[in-house]
Formats: sequence, C-alpha cells, structure tokens
Amino acid sequence: MMSRYTTFRYCLDPTVEQSVMLARHAGAARFAFNQSLDFVKTALTKRKTTPEHPVPWSRFDLINAFNTWKKTEAAGRVFVINATGVTEVQVTGLAWRTEVCQQVFEEAAVDCGRALAAFSDSRTGKRAGRRIGFPRFKKKTKTVPAFRIRNKHAKAGRAAIRVGDQGAARSVMLPGIGALRVRDDTRRLRRMLSKGRAKILYATVSYRARRWWISLTTEASDLHFAHHHRPREDRDEGGWVGIDRGLTAFVVAANADGTEVGRIDTAPKPLATGLDRQRRLAKSLSRKQKGSHNHRQAVTRLARHHHKIANIRRHFAHQVANRLVKTHDRLVVEDLNVVGMLGNRCLARAISDVGWSDFARLLVYKQAWRGGAVTVADRWYPSSKRCSACGTINPTQSLADRVFFCDCGFRADRDHNAAINLALWPTMQQTFSRSPDPRAGGRVTNVRRREGADRHLVGIGETVPVDAETEVPATCGA
Repeated sequence: MMSRYTTFRYCLDPTVEQSVMLARHAGAARFAFNQSLDFVKTALTKRKTTPEHPVPWSRFDLINAFNTWKKTEAAGRVFVINATGVTEVQVTGLAWRTEVCQQVFEEAAVDCGRALAAFSDSRTGKRAGRRIGFPRFKKKTKTVPAFRIRNKHAKAGRAAIRVGDQGAARSVMLPGIGALRVRDDTRRLRRMLSKGRAKILYATVSYRARRWWISLTTEASDLHFAHHHRPREDRDEGGWVGIDRGLTAFVVAANADGTEVGRIDTAPKPLATGLDRQRRLAKSLSRKQKGSHNHRQAVTRLARHHHKIANIRRHFAHQVANRLVKTHDRLVVEDLNVVGMLGNRCLARAISDVGWSDFARLLVYKQAWRGGAVTVADRWYPSSKRCSACGTINPTQSLADRVFFCDCGFRADRDHNAAINLALWPTMQQTFSRSPDPRAGGRVTNVRRREGADRHLVGIGETVPVDAETEVPATCGA
C-alpha cells in the first residue's frame, strides 16, 4: 500500500550534447510559463472592456490554451513563394516544439496555474503566511533553469522514467532525452522499484552551482512494521518529550518528569565556519567584469560554496531528526516565529545558520512515517519563563539568563527547563490562555474584516470583487 511520498535527489553527469538538451528543456519550460502568464494578462486587459471575456485561470485552462496556441499562426509562420511567384503565408506554429518533451509545456502551465491560485487564496484569506503577489515573468538570467516531466506508462506497462535501465545501475532514463549518467548510488531506489514498494511520479531536473540535479518524487509504501512505534492506548496521555531549539544548544530533549533524554550542544554552523571564504569569493566576484569568462568562473565558485553550506546544514538536520523520531514516539515542539526573530540583526545570521524551521518540518513528516505524533505548542506559551516545578512565570527572565531560577527553590538550565515545560504542554493546553495584546489593550480576538478592506486596487477608487463560488477574483475569470 502506497502511503507516503519521498524524493530521491541525485547529481547528474551528462555529456555535452545532453547538457545542451537539458538546457533546451529548461528554456522551453520558462517560455511556456511566460506564455501562459501572457494569456492571463492579455485576457484581463480585454475583460476591462468586455466583461464576459473568459480568462484562462486554472491549470487545465492554461494547458488547453497553450496547446491550442502553439499550432496557430501567432506562434509561428513563414513566407513561402510558390511556383507562380506569389508570396503565401504558411503556418508553422511553434516550430521547435517537437525538439523537447511535450510534458515540459504542460507542467510549466500547471506551475503558472498554481501561482495564480496561490495569489487568489492569499487575497481571500484562504492561504496563511505572508501575502503572495501576482505572478511575474521568469527572466533567463535570474531564474533557476529547471523543468518537470511526469512518469507516464505505456500500454505494455513500461514506465517512461526508469532508473538503472539496460544494466547501467547509475543511470536515469528520461523521455525525449535518453539515459543520463548519475554520480550517486541508486541502489536503494532500485530495490524499492523492483519490489513494487515505490513508483516514480515525476522527475524534476534543475541546474544549480554549475551542475545538473534530478529529484525523483516517488510514492512509496509504508515503512516496515518493525520500524513503527508501538501503538499506545487512547487513555495513555504520557510519554511526551519536549524539544527545545536554541543557539547555545541546538536541541535539548526532556520528559515531563524532568529527565533529560537528549542534548546536542554542537551544531556545525556551516555559514559561520565558511564566512571568511564566502567573503573572499564574493569580493573576488565583485572585481570581475560582467559577461567575462572569469566572472562566470567566480559565480560558479561562490554558488558551489553556498550549495555546500546548505548541504551540510540539511544533512545535520536529517541526522538529528532521525535520531529523535527513532527513539521517541511523542514529541512536542514550539511554534517559533522565525521570520520575526530574523528582524533582530544581532541574531539573524545565527538563527538562519541553524535552520530551525526546516528541522521542525523534518520532525513532522518523519514521525508520521513511523506512526508517532508531533504536537506544536502555542507560540505564546512561556516555556522559557515558566517554572516546570511550581508553574510560576518569571516575567523578568531575559535571553541572557542561561540558568532559570524560581522563588520555590527550583534551579535548572534554561533550555532544560523549557524542554520540560514543552513536554507538559499536551496536558495543560486546554487550560492555557494566550497572552494579552499590549497594543489592543486586551486579549487577542479575531475581528471580522470590514467589507472591501485589504483589497488590491484595480483602478482609482475601485476594488476587486471575489466570486464566492469559484473563489477566483471576478476580474480573473473562472
């Protein structure tokens, strides 16, 4: 039974001809995205004078619009002189469309549809987080070259994307491109595919740090029952382990009874370690003339340095997350406002270097694979200021205080005390009340937004109405 999604990422080793082919596919994806977005903008302009003019807003409408357009005269034409000397117009459509896999166009249109849907959901309040703006055209010099191909199956059952085909273990077969050599070992994925425990959904090829990478998104079967946590009874409310993330100690884990079950003090901090080299590379890049060969080489060296830093941070986060989910079936993490913390310019670099948000994301899905549970504590829960022994909150506790003191006589490490309070969160979340909002002079409440508030302006004094049934702005069509 396929119950989880996972991705296998490999570094490709293509030939010169294959590199040109990959770059051509990436350019075709960028072209299709821009053309799909141009359909939407053109239709929105026409709709100002003709309200009933349709706008291709969904991914299916954009796919149909692009497939129709690529065969028309607007996509391409040539002038031919016949035998009588008369010039005729011959419609060729998109002349180079047969040189790339057709799925690249469709997936690019799907990406444009997703961007438009995110824009609509952000405006109507259905999408949480920061506000999403209207999609913009992709520029060749500022966009990461990438494209996506779905794994279609032939009538005989053979998949279009194959790994280790024709006896070449380190290879990936892509439709329209052929067999690409892979630098990494593909044994684990090949075993899962041969046993029917996984199937490839699609492949995403990208060009980063002067190297081609492929990410194979697969739908895999559940982990073996031996790797699952033992199920607990419904009445069992214990066994929670609080995970406190910090800068002095990367992770401190403790039970509700105060027992410390894990501590990782030393994080690699690759950004701080390689900051001197990064400065030298950036300074060397600034001295090179743009467009020159030396400038391209300097860009490559700096990009590979950033790529190495990201890989070190990601690898360490995976190691720590795996260690925690393998030994504990119930974890509690706090909902940190990482974006807000980055506003502190004294700690922004250190917070970015440890990767708190990515680490929490790894914990959630890895624990779900093993049948465990991860609870997120409220953002306003004072885990660092609350005494885990008597429950008294010390409002004078500052970030510089590394040892927690309480009038009851309790004394403990700040991170250890916070981990204990997080372990107690599932049993006290029903009685916890959020902190008052000092700016509002009272507790935080959800106030209904007034009609027409926070809308993007179409013209002077004009707002955009939203269709309640289609959840698409009325100026954007269905």
